[in-house]
Amino acid sequence: MAGTYLRARRSLATTLQPFARPQSRLNNHVPRRLASTTSSTKRTPSTARNVFVTTVLATLGTITYYYATDTRASLHQWLVPRLIRVFFPDAEDAHHAGTAALKTLYSLGLHPRERPPFPEDADSTGANPLAVTVFGTTLRNPIGISAGLDKDGEIADPLFALGAGVVEVGGCTPLPQAGNPRPRVFRVPAVDGLVNRYGLNSRGADAMAARLRERLRRFARRLGLSEQEMLAADDVGVPTGSLLPGRLLCVQIAKNKKTDEKDMEAVIRDHVFCVQRLAPYADVLVVNVSSPNTPGLRDLQAAEPLARLLGAVVDEAKRTERRTKPRVMVKVSPDEDDDTQMDGVVQAVWMSGVDGVIVGNTTKRRTGLVKEGVKLTGKEQKALVEEGGFSGPAMFDRTLSLVGRYRKMLDSYSLKTSGVDDVFPTPKVIFATGGITNGDQALKVLNAGASVAMVYTGMVYGGSGTITRIKKEMREKLAIKEA
Repeated sequence: MAGTYLRARRSLATTLQPFARPQSRLNNHVPRRLASTTSSTKRTPSTARNVFVTTVLATLGTITYYYATDTRASLHQWLVPRLIRVFFPDAEDAHHAGTAALKTLYSLGLHPRERPPFPEDADSTGANPLAVTVFGTTLRNPIGISAGLDKDGEIADPLFALGAGVVEVGGCTPLPQAGNPRPRVFRVPAVDGLVNRYGLNSRGADAMAARLRERLRRFARRLGLSEQEMLAADDVGVPTGSLLPGRLLCVQIAKNKKTDEKDMEAVIRDHVFCVQRLAPYADVLVVNVSSPNTPGLRDLQAAEPLARLLGAVVDEAKRTERRTKPRVMVKVSPDEDDDTQMDGVVQAVWMSGVDGVIVGNTTKRRTGLVKEGVKLTGKEQKALVEEGGFSGPAMFDRTLSLVGRYRKMLDSYSLKTSGVDDVFPTPKVIFATGGITNGDQALKVLNAGASVAMVYTGMVYGGSGTITRIKKEMREKLAIKEA
């Protein structure tokens, strides 16, 4: 039995021999403890590669950041406005999306801006050829953004970052109102135009005042001041409204739609209410009597009612609890353009003590807007005849003519009202708005007598680099003239 058992074990060992691990291979396993050194050696090129890739990505990210947030980037002119029109067929949806985007990007530090921030636009001699003095403030440039882009005072700082010397927010009504039913904004891309009948949709004066107050308080805290100390100070080095050197913030006000324009006491109460709430946070208050989308509003441009209204606004502005009182301007319609109507406005301006005029606004007229040879699609033709005010480059010639006429009439009236021994009255300031899209047009309205050239629709089609581009064209034009 024992012999049989031993023979069985030898037979089993022989059978399993091919599957057994050789002793030499087991012994070879011991040196593998050195594998950590070998692995570390192999990882060195991998680590270097990771550092290289990270550096490249960081560099590309930095370049992309600086390019995408620079107003000179071509994508802001040629790509972004077109993409917005594709993704937002409704123009009002596009407006809201653009406002929200600028607000969010600014909070994250990713907003488009001029680089370097607020350049002095100095020429080779160190002088600033674009500087202009308005209401005692030397503006670094005479380009402004008209009301409408920032209806509720939400994105004043992002708009200033685009390079504007003046930003106008609003229009703001005393009580919240929804405006007209949608759709109420229509594009006419063939002529870079817009038709809108917003009807002065507004969240109300209290809501806008709260936003502007918080903005002022944040600025004051950085200086170690309270809000009241900030309003009372005269040495902070910046205007109280814009909170930026060489800039002005305008706040546009208007009556509520339900307020009967024939009840002048009610109209005055609406405007005084807005002044009381908003004057502490504005460099300039703008009385809007020019919107074509509020019934009866343009009737207020008659001399007697306009003088009463503007006089009440001026008086209330002077009572603002602030060391530097806000100035007052009136925005007038481009459609009230016969000599009698314009003379009435001029009389009201001088009688009331208003500081200036903004010429003009959107137009209800539809003649002469489409040049010969320009073909409109069916959708564009329908948009053009929609009820509301038209804005776009086709308005420029009318704006230029009105600026020259108002300049002459305002200056002429000042001569009539001054006596032989009187000091010559301070000239009234004119801001021009309507169809301005390039540097040449801006220079033309400035040479015609305006102090500031304002844009609106030009930014809708030209993108967030429009202000920078206009100033660049102005500097080039001025350099050619000097040469």
